[in-house]
Formats: sequence, C-alpha cells, structure tokens
Amino acid sequence: MGALVGRDAELARLRALLHDAAAGRAVTGLVSGDAGIGKSRLIDETMQIAERDGFTVLCGQCAEIGDSVPYLPFADAFRNATPRIEKAIKARPVLSRLLPDGNEQDHEVDWAGLTRQQMFGAALSLLSELAAESPVLLVLEDLHWADATTRHLVTFLARMLHRERVAIIGTYRTDDLPRRHPLRGVIAELLRLPSVALIELGPLPAAALAEILSNGQHAPSPLSAATLNSLVERAEGNAYYAEELLTASSCAEGTLPTGLAALLLSRVERVSDAAQQVLRAAAVAGGGASDDLVRAASGLPDDVYEEAVREAAGHQLLAFDEPDGYRFRHALLREAVYADLMPGERTRLHARLASLLAGAPGAAAELAHHSMASHDIPGAFAASVQAGIEADRLGAPAEAHRHYDLALELWLRVEGADRIADMSRGKLGLRSALAAAASGDVPRAVHLLRRIRGWVSAATAPAASAELRCRVGERLAYHLLQSENKQWYAEALDVAEVTVREVLDEPPTWYRARAMATYAIALMSAFRNDDARDWASRARAAARAAGSASVEADALATTGQLALRSGSSDEAIGLFTAAIEQAGATGSVSVRLRASYQLAAERLARGELAEAAEVAHRGVEWAEAEGLGLAPFGLDLQHLHFQSHFADGCWNHAQELADGFPVRVTRQAEAQLSAMALFVDVARGNPAVAERRTWLEPFWDDVFVAYIARGILAEQALWQGDYERALAEAEAAIDADAWPAHSPSVIRVTAIALAARADRAALQRATGDAAGAAADAEAGAALLGVAADGASFPARPKAALGPEGRGWLARCEAEYARLTGANSPDRWERVLAEFGPGYVYEIARAQWRLAEALVEAGRRDEATAVWCAARDTAARLGAAPLTAALDDLARRARLDHGNRGRPEHGAAGASRFAALTDRELEVLRLLSRGMSNREIGTELFITPKTASVHVSNILAKLGAASRTEAAAIAYREGA
Repeated sequence: MGALVGRDAELARLRALLHDAAAGRAVTGLVSGDAGIGKSRLIDETMQIAERDGFTVLCGQCAEIGDSVPYLPFADAFRNATPRIEKAIKARPVLSRLLPDGNEQDHEVDWAGLTRQQMFGAALSLLSELAAESPVLLVLEDLHWADATTRHLVTFLARMLHRERVAIIGTYRTDDLPRRHPLRGVIAELLRLPSVALIELGPLPAAALAEILSNGQHAPSPLSAATLNSLVERAEGNAYYAEELLTASSCAEGTLPTGLAALLLSRVERVSDAAQQVLRAAAVAGGGASDDLVRAASGLPDDVYEEAVREAAGHQLLAFDEPDGYRFRHALLREAVYADLMPGERTRLHARLASLLAGAPGAAAELAHHSMASHDIPGAFAASVQAGIEADRLGAPAEAHRHYDLALELWLRVEGADRIADMSRGKLGLRSALAAAASGDVPRAVHLLRRIRGWVSAATAPAASAELRCRVGERLAYHLLQSENKQWYAEALDVAEVTVREVLDEPPTWYRARAMATYAIALMSAFRNDDARDWASRARAAARAAGSASVEADALATTGQLALRSGSSDEAIGLFTAAIEQAGATGSVSVRLRASYQLAAERLARGELAEAAEVAHRGVEWAEAEGLGLAPFGLDLQHLHFQSHFADGCWNHAQELADGFPVRVTRQAEAQLSAMALFVDVARGNPAVAERRTWLEPFWDDVFVAYIARGILAEQALWQGDYERALAEAEAAIDADAWPAHSPSVIRVTAIALAARADRAALQRATGDAAGAAADAEAGAALLGVAADGASFPARPKAALGPEGRGWLARCEAEYARLTGANSPDRWERVLAEFGPGYVYEIARAQWRLAEALVEAGRRDEATAVWCAARDTAARLGAAPLTAALDDLARRARLDHGNRGRPEHGAAGASRFAALTDRELEVLRLLSRGMSNREIGTELFITPKTASVHVSNILAKLGAASRTEAAAIAYREGA
C-alpha cells in the first residue's frame, strides 16, 4: 500500500482522536465523504497507526442488506477477534450470540423486552474491559447501510463512554444519504456531543491526485503531462475514480468510457467469461460473501472457479476478506456489476442464493432478502418469520418488528401461512407488537395489539386459543398503562377486566396469572385500591398454582405498593423484600429491579438513609451486571442511590455519582439523571449547572425532568437573589407535579417558592411597599394550601409523611411566618426537629434561618452557636451558596463567630477606608447600592436611626459631601 497522499489534515485529526483515547478521554469520529473519495484508505492508515501505538483494533463493516441484519458490523468485528477478546465476549452470554457459534438461549421476549438493553450494556462493558488493558479503536465502516439497532448502539456508546480509553470511528457516504435517511438524525444527535468529531473528506487537490497517479501501480513510466492533466481533470478530486481511469488508460485502446460506472464495467469486460460469472455471483451475494457461497452461486466447476477467482483478484476487482470470503475492491464496483445484470439473470441468481442459504443458521435475514428479490413470496414469508425470531434472540427488536411486519404483509398471499410460520396470524402479530414495544415504539405496539385483539376475539374467532387472546389483551392493557393519557388509562382498565373475565374458568396458567397481575395494576392506577389488592392476591395464588415464580414475585411487588397506600409501611417493606428474593431466585431481572426500586424508595421516604443507599446500590449493581443501567428501574435505582447520599451528607460520593450522569443529554433517561445531578451542583455552586440547564430545556415537557430540574433551578435563582426567576421556576415545577394530583414531592418546591416570596416581602416592607408585601402574603397562603394538598397524598391517603416530608412541611410553615412578618425561632426549631439529624444539608439550611430568627429575637449568643454549627457543616459539604449566605448573615448581624469565614482584607487596610469600622464598611456597601437608611437598618438588623449615625460617620471620614459622593468613592476604590 502506497503512502497516503493529500490527507494530512484529516489524518492529523484522527491521530488527535487516538491521542485523546489513549489519555483516557473516550472519543468518536465520523468520517464522511462521497464514494471513492478515500475514506477506507484513510481509515486503513489510522488503524495501522493505532496498532503501532498499542491499540486493540476492531473493525467491522456494514453491508448493503445490513439494514435487515442486526448488529452486522459488530458481529463482523468480533468474527476475527483474538482469543483474548473472544474469551471476553463469551463471558457475556448475550453478546456471545453475535459470534458464529453464538448460543441459542431463548428468552421471554414479551415479559420485559430487556434484551436490547442487555446487549448494549454488554457491548459497553466489553469495550471498558478491553480498554483497561490497552486503548481500543473500534472502526465501523459504511454506516449508511447500518440497521436501526446498530445506529442506536453507536449512539449509546458515544454517549456512555467518558473516561475509557476507547475511540470509535465510523464512516459513511454523503452521496448515499437522501434527505430522509435515518442516519441523518443519528449524525445530528451525535454531533451535539463534545466527544464527537466530524471529519469531512472533500475532493483531493489536483497536485495530490497527480502524485497518486504518477506513483500508481498501473502508471506507465513515465506518464505524459498531457495524459496526467487529462486524468486529473476527469477525476474531479475522486481518488478511486482517478485510479480506475489510470488502470483503464494503461490497457484501453481509443477513447476512455464516460462516467464511473461505464469505466468500471469496461474493466470487468476485460476478464474471462468465467471471471465475470464469479463477479456477478459475488455482486448478488453482497459484501463479505463466503467462498463456498460464491462458488456454488456461480455454478462453475471447482477448477474453473478457482482460476476465475485468481483472475478477478489479479485484475484488482476482488480482494480476499478474512477468514474465507471475498469482497469487491470497492463497493462502487459491486454496485456497477449488480446494476448491469439483466432482470432475469438477477432474479435467477437471487433464487440460487436463496436455495443455498435455506437452513443455514443465522442467515434468515439474508434468505428473506434473496427470496423477495427472486419473487419467491412463500420463501420470503418463511424467512421473514425466522429472521424476526433471530433478531429477537439477538436483542434487536426494531429489526424483529420489521421482519414480522413484512411477514404479516405477505400472510394473505401465502397458502398455508399458519403451517409455514408454525403459528397463527394472531401469534405473529403479537410477536410484532412485542418487538415494536421493546424497540420503544409503544404507540405502534398499541395500534397492532388493538388490531390483533379484533382478529382473535372470542366473538370473531372462537377457535382462537384462549392463551393468545389472554396474552394480547394483557399486553395491550399493560402498554396502555405506560402512557399518561387518561383515555388510555380508562381503556387499559376495560381491556384488563375483559381479559381476566375470559380466562377465569381456565386451568391455572402463567398467562392467566399475569393477566390478573396487570388487572391489579390497572385498578391501582384507577385508585380502586381494595379491588386492586384483591386481584393482586388472586394473581399470586394463580401464579403459585401455575408454578410461575416470576409472576408471583411481580404480584408481590404490586401488593407492596398497595400496602403503602393503606399506610402499612412495615408490611410493604416485607413484601418488597420477599419479591426481591423470589425474583432473584428465578432470574426475573425486571421484577427484581422493580421491587428493589420500591424498597429503596420507601426506605428513603422513612428517613432510613443508610438502608436506602444500600438497597439502591445493590440494585444498581444488579442492573449494570445485566446492562440495564438506563432501563426502567435501573435508572431509578441510580438516582435513588444518589439521593440517599445527598441527603445523608456524603457529598463527595454524591458528587462522584453526579459526575457520572451525562450533561449533554439527548434521551429522556439521561435527562432524568442530569436533572438529579442539579441537587449537588446547585448546592455547591458548580459551574456545570448552566450547561446542564441548556441541555435539559428541550425536556421540559417530561413531568419528572421538569419537576426535579426546575425545582432545583428555583433554588439557584433564590441563592442569587433573583426572586422573579425563582418563582417562575418553582411554579413550573409545581405545575409538573399537578397530575393526577399533588404528591408530597410538591412540598419541597412550595417551600422554595415561599422563601422567595418571604425574601421579596422583607424588601418590600423595608421600602414601605405594604401592598406588595400583602400581595406576596396572599400568594403565600395559596402556596401553603398546595403544600397541604401534597401532604394529604391522594394516591396514598392513609400514608404518613416521613421525616423529610415533615421537615419540608414545617419549613413551608416557617417560611410563611417569615413572609407575613411573624418570623420566630420556634418555627425553625420545629423544622430541625422534624428533619432529624440525618438530613445534614437541610439541618444546616434550617440552622441558618434559625440563627437569623434568634438575632431578630435578640438572642445573639444562641444565634452565634447555631450559626457556627451551620457554618461548619456548610464548609464540610462544600456548600458554597449556603456558606456565602451564612457569612453575609454574620456580617449583617455582627456575630462573634471566632473568625469562621472572616474575609481577609489584605491591602484594603492601607486604603482610604482604613478609618472605617467593619460595620461602617457594611453600611457603605449597602449605601452604594442605593439603599435608604430604613433599608440598611432592615438588612443589618439595626434601627434606621443607627443606620443614619453610621452614614454620617462615613461621610465625615471619607470627606464626602453627600451619599452620592460616598458611593462614587466606594466604587472607585472597590469597596
């Protein structure tokens, strides 16, 4: 291979990516350009550099039928893996399915649809493990042909890899991306990430093309200037086109063909008929076809075939593809040969390949492709069904849904379809719907399930199996419940009830038990708690009779939730614990995570912070072991783990967890974690807050994200004294918690809104704006009502608030007293008592306000002691905004705190302000802000008359004739 020419800048950027990866900064590079522009040559050079630098290099290619074959480039990369890498892959059973001898372990697709998340998690952990030993370069070529699941996996890896020594480089053709091509959206999403770089390859300069042609393998020696200029002009900067022109010119007689396709075919026409037959068979077989497949498809005797392959390779038309296949020297060459086939010839070759692939393990998607291309509808139907099953096994639900949907389209065109598919039309439809749901397209799944329910209803299809009717109805009800659409909730309840009534007289089965369990959940969603508990109990009994431990464990978790609604917290904890143990024993991952989440959440609500952290941490470990960290409940356990440590004051650990939550979010799950990270980022005054907010704003329509993020951003605005913004953010968070009714979560945000109004009312009273203060007090009374509504918890009317809920409710009442001018230490001492000592940060915040109230009450010694405790806690936590507020209180109230947090004045002592006392400096700063004596007195807990005396002393010491001149002096001197 000759030296790389004309791509120094692009190669330098790829070298920089490798350098970043080796330094522990995971990166992704997207290399784009037209076909033949030199992407593969640039990547080959990059892989050689990576190998010399000690990288583990994996390379996989997509194929033109790759949109039907899930994970094709990853399977291709793993196919030639070293024994070390193969061992690491096989240690992950779900990932080992991509190997040629991958296991055929079945899984319960319609129970949780978690295989794709497991596959993604396994790929992430594999790269992380390999990168711990040496840097990793993963190359994925021709992503314009990638299947949907591969595109999702690439996006997932680019977002989740941060400090691992991994570089991912993907290539794609820009001239093969029409406006609606699905890769366009992926590229746009990826380029929002700071770790992703786009390397665009434009046409090569004329000088670079001239150098390539002059040093080319087929260049006549010497190449005349006229010929060289002609070739450069015709190639228009395309290296592959230039090389093909050079090759053609060295052996052509007369005028060269016009256009690249004609030029490529002119080269094909120079080889023997046998070699051309091999090329046609290889073109139809697709990239990377095996030697045996191409040989059989060509129909040539073995000796003639061998000679023909040698001839095609010798003419630089075919290249060997390890371990035992061939590929065209360039995809454009394959496309030209394929497009030149006569229709009948193309159909016959596809039919021959379909017959050769029939029965080959793992080849169903290719078989379906060749069957459709050869107009074999029954064959395409059978292969599509099998391709869907294989995609399900691999955890590629989008591709499974695509294959099943094609089979459904073909159903009525195939005689004996149920016999060929070995299932009924309804069963096939159910598989398609389950795959759609697992891929995240729940609306499509609901649409399909509604249609299928019509096909298999007892009225229209009495012969249809009770099992199928039950499973379709149960899944429809289940997915309807995943929405926040009230009409869907009502439909879910109706569907679930009809479904269980139809199977009540059936013998015990797992699907009957699961229908009962789903009906219990639907009843719980409708707040028919007694009925829900009855059906959950019946579901447990039915599951036990049917021997379905996983369904029984799920019903146990539902019963635990219902116990919470009745106020039986201890009973609920026992049920959740039993569900975790039972689900763990049966390997039911989704139920185990669900019960772990419920248990950790209840422990946290009870103020049992250490226990909550332990349960959540264990649940996170289980989720990550299965690759389900961002799946439902795996995600929730992550933020519960974080919340437990934020509450108990282990902020360094909480910060470590928060730093692992993505900032530049593009998915709902990531946005939820990023919103949680704002707790510690705002409380510490971290600069990451601004960037997190920017990326979270597109997710304001998500109730959870809006409630968490905007509630905490209200706190940030309050720390900054921006009362209008604080109230706007708090009101948005309160609105987010309003459906279907307020929960105890609203109490915290309501307290922040009350604090903002209390701060503003204090200023209004100081400036004589009694009307403004009264308006805020009236609005505060309404907010107090919202907090009371949340505390009543309509979803769990018999539940009792835990210490955190009681603490925030007490703070609402204390803030309201402050708002109405009735601030008192008693109110804040109650806040401390309700929170208890476990909530470290909230205790310090309440102590800050208590110290302020004690100062106002004239109890300065007590105020100082409380202030010191709060200041020590704030310093230990690194709570910068709280620390600043405490220091401000100490200056205003002149607390004798033993120099805790006292600022160093440095050279200020030598300035013209040296004669001013500390109190006079405080008054001067407030005077410079335009405050009146009355406002200064309110701010510093002194009378307006005392403030006036201080102002007079300041004017005399500074030699200023007026307050305005004193303010100007302060501004110039930086006071």
